[in-house]
Amino acid sequence: MTGYPAPAKLNLFLHVVGRRADGYHLLQSVFRFVDFGDTLHFAVRGDGLIRRVNALPGLDPQHDLCVRAARLLQEASGCQMGVDITLEKRLPMGGGLGGGSSDAATTLLALNRLWKVDLSRADLQNLGLMLGADVPVFVFGHSAFAEGVGEILQPVDLPPAWYVVLTPPVSVPTIEIFRDKELTRDTFPIKMAAFSTGHGHNDLQPVVCRKYPEVAASIAWLKQYGDARMTGSGACVFAGFDTEQEARAVLARRPDGMEGFVAKGLDDHPLRSFAR
Repeated sequence: MTGYPAPAKLNLFLHVVGRRADGYHLLQSVFRFVDFGDTLHFAVRGDGLIRRVNALPGLDPQHDLCVRAARLLQEASGCQMGVDITLEKRLPMGGGLGGGSSDAATTLLALNRLWKVDLSRADLQNLGLMLGADVPVFVFGHSAFAEGVGEILQPVDLPPAWYVVLTPPVSVPTIEIFRDKELTRDTFPIKMAAFSTGHGHNDLQPVVCRKYPEVAASIAWLKQYGDARMTGSGACVFAGFDTEQEARAVLARRPDGMEGFVAKGLDDHPLRSFAR
């Protein structure tokens, strides 16, 4: 394999149902992967050195999620090998598509195979949680109903769908949204059996729309054609359609200056078979 995919995720709904004593928010959500995302390349080295070849300008390598993921796996497994990591970035920063988390998960999954480490999926999920709350679902590798801070996962089967995803030209800091005083933090928890793709909402959406009018405008436009909502803490918004033709027809109608893409919903992560 010459490139290892790091797919985007969509939160089909996102409810904030409480808050732990340590300040972390308790969530319920359904995660779905789509066939659009970043691509990573790994060149294994024998000297134990871990390098990001094309690091983002100004980003300390110590804070690079791919580098951190590789080091965690190296430490947990005792592996003596290293790697050069190259990232082809397509997903926007601060978009709610899970780009950084997906990159970290793909690093864990790919190096688990390339280094012949063979840690279990559960072990890799635990490492992923040390990197961020969204990383475990990418390692889990299947559409999932998530609870807790996002680490309690149950597989769900979802109907086929194509998505129009709009990418407003803003980057939304997740921490800013969760700290907002007007954020709803007491949505009544639902049972997984009660979930359907036509129900639920995103509790973060009103806060983001108030702070970022570009997000509100994207939702308003897309709502003309489908059940539009925000994914994660924004800024990206999406709506699902039955066919690729429908989705592409809607995207083609977008106003000048509005960017986006069409993607197919996936049941499984492309690298799901890389862990057992």
